[in-house]
Amino acid sequence: MFSRLQAPAVAAVALGAALALAASAAAVAAEPQASTAAWAAGTRAHLVITAPGDTSAVRTAVAGNGGSVFASYDAIGVIVAHSASAGFASAMRGVAGVQQVGATRTSDVPADAYNPALPTNPTQSSTTLTESLTRWDMTQIKADQAWAVTTGSASVKVGVLDTGVDDQHQDIAHNFNAADSVSCAYGKADTRAGAWRDVGTHGTHVAGTIAAAKNSKGVVGVAPGVKVSSVRIAEPGSSLFFAENTICGFMWAGDHGFKVTNNSYYTDPWQFNCPDNADQAAIIEGVKRAQEYAERKGSLQVAAAGNSNLDLANKTVDTESPNDSTPVTRTITNACLDIPTELPGVVTVAAMGKGNVKASYSNFGNGVIDIAAPGGDGTSGVYSTLPGGKYGNMNGTSMASPHVAGVAALLASVNPAATPADLRSKLGVQATDTACPSDSRCTGTATKNGFFGEGQTDALQAVGSTPPTPGSYFENTADVTIADNATVDSPLTVSGVTGNAPATLKVGVDIKHTYRGDLVVSLVAPDGTVYLLEDFANSDGTDNVAKTYTVNASSKAANGTWKLRVRDIASQDTGRTDAWNLTF
Repeated sequence: MFSRLQAPAVAAVALGAALALAASAAAVAAEPQASTAAWAAGTRAHLVITAPGDTSAVRTAVAGNGGSVFASYDAIGVIVAHSASAGFASAMRGVAGVQQVGATRTSDVPADAYNPALPTNPTQSSTTLTESLTRWDMTQIKADQAWAVTTGSASVKVGVLDTGVDDQHQDIAHNFNAADSVSCAYGKADTRAGAWRDVGTHGTHVAGTIAAAKNSKGVVGVAPGVKVSSVRIAEPGSSLFFAENTICGFMWAGDHGFKVTNNSYYTDPWQFNCPDNADQAAIIEGVKRAQEYAERKGSLQVAAAGNSNLDLANKTVDTESPNDSTPVTRTITNACLDIPTELPGVVTVAAMGKGNVKASYSNFGNGVIDIAAPGGDGTSGVYSTLPGGKYGNMNGTSMASPHVAGVAALLASVNPAATPADLRSKLGVQATDTACPSDSRCTGTATKNGFFGEGQTDALQAVGSTPPTPGSYFENTADVTIADNATVDSPLTVSGVTGNAPATLKVGVDIKHTYRGDLVVSLVAPDGTVYLLEDFANSDGTDNVAKTYTVNASSKAANGTWKLRVRDIASQDTGRTDAWNLTF
């Protein structure tokens, strides 16, 4: 992520909530664009949330209560409204059909929102650098070996939701997809040519790690055969990433066929959004709906865990929010979410240094971190592209996340029919188990813990140097309704596997539910043995379950009918098993 600059670096770039420890900065230029709206001092942005579908009645109410509609996403029932009235939010909360209203910032909307300036197209420098195939970060995840199998498919599109991308860079131009690139700064798509360009350096660095071309110069990305698109969600000047910008980005990703998106930032101005605050609750709901929309459309979101060296599984205090005005110290709980990385369905990535070590700055948390990847630490930075044909080192979870996004793109290249749930599961299954070091903060097992999640991402395992063993992966995508106070089973027949199940049987679970604290989830072996996967805390109000569990089933025959058993122990909230899988 870009937002907290908490690890050592050559020079830190204060880029709002982007999670990198950076090496240089770039200038932003301006070209005026005609606009039909007028800016007024005191204008604030709000999310007005209603039922998905036709929002015309609520849009009319926005105008009637001293506001204007800046953007509207009817498919998810989210309206981006601007108003200079201090009473706008409370007035709209009384409108029929309005479910939530929340301000997305504690500062004024910039005048640039109504007349957006185009970023500069930087002058390009040629390079004499011969690309190295043995950079430490790429060899650590075996990307150099994976390239011998495949460099990825040009039909796979990866969205870089960031500060923008220098599409003219000699190592990016070949793989850049201008047709699906856009600016989502301020929360509305700006499709003008070049609106997607970098207003910093961070997004270009991220894009190079994902897909810098294998062209004998500069650097090579994890998946140098895929296409990258820029979705600029950072605002110029501040380089802040507000909720409406992220919503626009996710909606764009879903509508434009992005198989994977990388999100190396958190949504400003709150490092953590708490559901007991009306403004922050609306931010959580709006961004969550947009993420779910993108996922339904086939897009997997990968996100950085953050650079504050915090235990995300034991949150107590936030001293850095709001970062668009004056931060205050406030008490928080685990219900307060770092968005988008802690949203259900998003792959949360921690950073590693050189070797099997946690990067000093990386956030962590047992049950929160899904996977880890090289992010650099100290002098061992991640070397990648910078605007203007340049290159440089950066450290951060921002640098770790694109390694995982690149591996996900390779997975999608060799598994074209894979769903986001498939990719999410396979990332965990194929990661290299990395045990906790001698650090009491790291809890869990060698196969899944708070520092590294399910381990370090592995590009070679993703592409499979040899075909997978027939029958080693089984999935049930049939929906099974989970009613209140009921127990349901979803069966999965396994055949063609020799002998017993492994001691590291992977169970990928994707459950849609509006309150997972109601759930007890188990795996039932063919002989009836029940393995408890998770009994969620009754107070866990998070939506959905999207996890991969490891079960020692080595005493059980592999072949037969396995079942995912889900027990709902309370009333009011219901759901369904969306998909689940076994990997032997």
